[in-house]
Amino acid sequence: MARYLVIVESPAKVKTIKKFLGSNYIVTASNGHVRDLPKSQMGIDVEHDFEPKYITIRGKGEILANLRKEVKKADKIYLATDPDREGEAISWHLSQALKLEGKKVYRISFNEITKNAVKASLKNPREIDMDLVDAQQARRVLDRIVGYKISPLLWAKVKRGLSAGRVQSVALRIIADREDEINAFIPEEYWTLDANLKVQGEKKLLIAKFYGTEKKKMTISSKEELDHILKEIEHEDYSVADIKKGERIKKAPVPFTTSTMQQEASKVLNFATAKTMRIAQQLYEGIDIKGNGTVGLITYLRTDSTRISEEADVNVRNYIGESFGREYVAAGESRNGNEKKIIQDAHEAIRPTDVTRTPAAMKDSLTRDQFRLYQLIWKRFVASRMQPARYETTSVKIAAGEYRFAVTASKIAFEGFRAVYTEAEEEKEENNVLLKGLDKDSVLVKESFDAKQHFTQPPAHYTEAALVKTLEELGIGRPSTYAPTISTIIARRYVAKENKNLYLTEIGEVVNNIMKQSFPSIVDVNFTANMESLLDGVAEGKVNWKTIIENFYPDLEEAVEKAEKEQEQVRIEDEVTDVVCDQCGRNMVIKYGPHGRFLACPGFPECRNTKPYLEKVGVPCPICGKEVVIRKTKKGRKYYGCEDNPECEFMSWQKPSVKKCPRCGSYMVEKGNKLLCSDEKCGYVENKEAKEIS
Repeated sequence: MARYLVIVESPAKVKTIKKFLGSNYIVTASNGHVRDLPKSQMGIDVEHDFEPKYITIRGKGEILANLRKEVKKADKIYLATDPDREGEAISWHLSQALKLEGKKVYRISFNEITKNAVKASLKNPREIDMDLVDAQQARRVLDRIVGYKISPLLWAKVKRGLSAGRVQSVALRIIADREDEINAFIPEEYWTLDANLKVQGEKKLLIAKFYGTEKKKMTISSKEELDHILKEIEHEDYSVADIKKGERIKKAPVPFTTSTMQQEASKVLNFATAKTMRIAQQLYEGIDIKGNGTVGLITYLRTDSTRISEEADVNVRNYIGESFGREYVAAGESRNGNEKKIIQDAHEAIRPTDVTRTPAAMKDSLTRDQFRLYQLIWKRFVASRMQPARYETTSVKIAAGEYRFAVTASKIAFEGFRAVYTEAEEEKEENNVLLKGLDKDSVLVKESFDAKQHFTQPPAHYTEAALVKTLEELGIGRPSTYAPTISTIIARRYVAKENKNLYLTEIGEVVNNIMKQSFPSIVDVNFTANMESLLDGVAEGKVNWKTIIENFYPDLEEAVEKAEKEQEQVRIEDEVTDVVCDQCGRNMVIKYGPHGRFLACPGFPECRNTKPYLEKVGVPCPICGKEVVIRKTKKGRKYYGCEDNPECEFMSWQKPSVKKCPRCGSYMVEKGNKLLCSDEKCGYVENKEAKEIS
């Protein structure tokens, strides 16, 4: 009997695929990559056409030895790694490491680990796609060159333990730019005004929001403006000026891509991107389902496409018709969003492999987190093939002299896809029953006004979900890179994560400033996005991968040489302080570590004494009068606190000023070239004096 060898990456897949194939098929795993660039050196021969030097990954020798034994016994070898560039590269590395040249070797790939998909792939084998391999090699080599050329510079300039990466440096800059926006933001005052109206014959009050005049919408910018409006409408009668009824349609969402799955799982399930990908991988590779054995529950999880196969489309429409009724099935072609013409579009969107495997039916076989993510994917997929939700809307304008108040309400006329799925950000729909019987003859009596002061808010700090969305919109990275990029900048402590928000740390700020100063193109968003387009060109067979490296390397080398020269002039020396080492009596110096600045004894290694470094900002504490110092949270986010902490609890995210607010007496804080009252309710703002700015 012929003997066939199928090699996959993951041991979890082995169990799932084995049961689909006959006894003459041996299924085994490579446990991911078997070869890579060496860790101890750059591993790229710059002098000889940028040829990478691949070595066997430490610990993979035994796996390769076992695979070689199986290869000798096999009549045919099928390389069945993941259906993307990384998977293609793993197959190529396996063929090189196992010396498969001259043997009957076939590349197979499947978008889902199901019996039909695996059998179909065996009937349609192909050769390794070297364009995809070269696209992965180009990315790996680019990242290696950037890391090995720039990291030693950061090490020398900011002191030990730092490193740079091509995509994460851009992600860090995006976060830093948002921090700058937030720090420079000046709040602007505005007011809202609600009229509480009594409708004849009704017990509940009708709440109408101030709109403006008959001709235009108005914003109330100050208390003076508010008082002027209140004075003008004090004795006015209230009447219904206009009623508009209409219909609003909300289209069904498209199925998940990697990016949208990560975003929605973050918002709805509070999952970090890395956790989402880990659990999705488990669902893809196979779960032991009671009565069915190991089953792959979802399609491949790294994709930019919202397309689904014809078979899956027919199956889900039949399921919707049977479960909800034919009127819920989307008509004709489903909206698939703006497809990007990139290599991952060869895949489908992320969907269940079998729509009849409902979350409820799978619940007993899944962990809590697996169930929650599977349910999210299943609901989104089913919703994508359902009719839009339809709402009846009512909009009423209420006249008070020349001014207008507005009331809007909507109610669901047909729930459509909402029978299955509502998005995390969807607002709660108003349903104001008082508008039902309202007409132009209705008698309205003003009971009271409700006026509130507000201030505009700065842009929000990035969350992991928001950062993924931005990276995707800017064309930076690919589905497989979002999670590791974010994990890397958090692990290196360039960014701190607190309550889902990402904050720049002191060390992250230093690294970002050096990268912007010495390597502007590396951290340039457009440059990085263009590099992704070139990598797509390699994958499509339109661009030679070494040409990209040849064009990139000289500019990087020149920038490194220039930075090395400038670095000698601006080299950060250990700054001597007046803090005396309590172990040996020397004056302690300021040093940089992976977590930022700290005080160390210059007598190292004889004296190893260290202390936290608290930089004074020259401002007395508003509570106790002692010095205000720069402190950091446990995760590395910078703030201003009292040197006498914890006895004195003063803290501020913005730098406090010595100046007091002339309006309310609170301390002021600095924002750009402005001083703001620390009491938001006061809202006082003034320009900083020229001498302060300088």
